[in-house]
Amino acid sequence: MAGTGSGAGVRGTRRRAASGRAGGRPGLSPERIVDGCIALLDEQGADALTFRRIGAYLGVDPTALYRHFRDKDELVLAVADRLLARSMEDFAPSGDWRGTLRDMLVRSREVYLAHPEAAVLSVARTTRRPAEMAAVEIILGALADAGFPPEEAVRYYRVLVDFILSWSGLEAAFLTLDQEAQSGDDGAWSREYAGAPADRYPRIAAASAYLPTVGPQENFELALDLLLDAVEVRAGRFGDRDAAGPRG
Repeated sequence: MAGTGSGAGVRGTRRRAASGRAGGRPGLSPERIVDGCIALLDEQGADALTFRRIGAYLGVDPTALYRHFRDKDELVLAVADRLLARSMEDFAPSGDWRGTLRDMLVRSREVYLAHPEAAVLSVARTTRRPAEMAAVEIILGALADAGFPPEEAVRYYRVLVDFILSWSGLEAAFLTLDQEAQSGDDGAWSREYAGAPADRYPRIAAASAYLPTVGPQENFELALDLLLDAVEVRAGRFGDRDAAGPRG
């Protein structure tokens, strides 16, 4: 993994939320459990996600969790949906379909990188829950505004979502590495690649001064704009087809 060092040391740096640890404990609810799971993952990593440790973290008997979630998989799906919900807080679609899509994808990445351990667990899942369905509805609506009929909109929806989940999952996985591994990978561009012999790797040697300058944020924005450019071009083809009318 290259150049994704932003947010290093996230794991273990989050402070434990005040809910249920001191003073009067609020009643146990699915929302409190899920928020506690995300905080626990931030602090202790994916290995901590057991009902026993979640219960201890929230200050409740672990068996009480089963009244809200039948197993760990159901809990992971709820965590995945909560991350999506957080990405859409204060979000509203704009009058510009491209701006709507860009804003949604940028927000999703920001939330995933803020909670890398939870992101790694959840990016491969389909939650089937309200936040995910709300996001699907908005994205399909934006693609309809761009001019795609439903049978095409669903294809581009999958491309956009798979892009952001794959990209964010890769960056999140990097952030779960220990600091030594992160530093080693980040520094490779200015060490090993800078010293690559020109007679064997002439293209690398010619670009060696520039390889370390590519940062994760600008790299993401370039990839996102390239993808949206392609979607816009394809949308224009449907507009041209409709303007031409039926062929005799």
